[in-house]
Amino acid sequence: MSQFKAWIDEHFKGDPIIWGIVILLSLFSILVVYSATGSLAYKYAGGNTELYLVRHSALVFVSLGVMWLAHKVPYRNYALYARLAMYLSMPLLLITYLFGSNINEANRWLTIPVINQAFQPSDLAKLALIAALAAMLARRQNNIKDFKSTFLPIIIAIGVICALIGLANMSTAILLLSTCLLIMFIGRVPVKYLLVVVMVGVLGLTAAIFLGQRGETFQSRITDFVESSSDDSKIPFQAEQSYIAIATGGISGKGPGNSEQRNSLPHPYSDFIYAIIIEEYGMIGGVAVLFLYLALLYRGMRIVANSNKAFGGLLSAGLSFALVIQALVNMAVAVGLGPITGLPLPLLSMGGTSLVFTGISLGIILSVSRGDHQDELQTGTAMNRPKLKAAI
Repeated sequence: MSQFKAWIDEHFKGDPIIWGIVILLSLFSILVVYSATGSLAYKYAGGNTELYLVRHSALVFVSLGVMWLAHKVPYRNYALYARLAMYLSMPLLLITYLFGSNINEANRWLTIPVINQAFQPSDLAKLALIAALAAMLARRQNNIKDFKSTFLPIIIAIGVICALIGLANMSTAILLLSTCLLIMFIGRVPVKYLLVVVMVGVLGLTAAIFLGQRGETFQSRITDFVESSSDDSKIPFQAEQSYIAIATGGISGKGPGNSEQRNSLPHPYSDFIYAIIIEEYGMIGGVAVLFLYLALLYRGMRIVANSNKAFGGLLSAGLSFALVIQALVNMAVAVGLGPITGLPLPLLSMGGTSLVFTGISLGIILSVSRGDHQDELQTGTAMNRPKLKAAI
């Protein structure tokens, strides 16, 4: 037993609670997705329900493997990787918008020729921008109020990437802009500059609404949400089926695999998987999942508070906020607290590259935790180390 513990300690560094949360959610994802894809299997796979189980399980373990590899890389290296990825993602987003695969009236996917696997460049762009923004703010802490040298490159990067994403995926663009504002606030950017980012972001996203592919859908979903709050007859079909699933789940749920709404609820394995969780596992299951995401955010913020480097703290904060805010938005949509967005539930929803990039994000957070812990051991200054807010 001691040898096994020594092996775990040697190969799995970083915050052990984050490791535990991720593994729990990943295993639960396999169980829930298997249940939610029953009707999909009968419709597209000739009743072979194990097909989606094997596919999703493989992707879950790939994402865990990618997470492990990412956590082995010293987090300081991600400053360079992020800049290169950000420059690469800009033309990829444009190419995707012009020539990408059109699914649900939006060009969001590019197909990798050799492996014939589709992926969303917005996942790469989101991760790259958050990491690059953390690096830019960390390097410029001493001239954080300089508009030309510090703020202008930041607002250009945020504006261009959010606008390109917004052309085909407005909800992701809004989520990314919100995350960037949180990182900048933590990074001591003056409030007047934050207001400028808000103004530029609103203008850019407004332009994307009118020029992009999903502008009408975005407006209609906002309108439907506002009207449904006062008139039950105008509740969208997806939302109505989600409410039925939640209402019939009760306190303890119907039990694993006993969902009935999975046969009528659109995308029960991705956008509305939280409704299936509550239907099968009840409010107990729903609250448990919410608690795990909040615990993940708390541990991410603990890493921020204990970080002795500005880049590590900002990087952990940005990625933690991005993952958990997306999860909260997905759950809010399922229970009727927000308009339909189409955002998947990180770590739980069935997906392809979104699972992989989620794994990379979590691996980077663990790399920050691992790197700061090693710094403590090397310097022996754990007791008098300055906190992030003092260090930056």
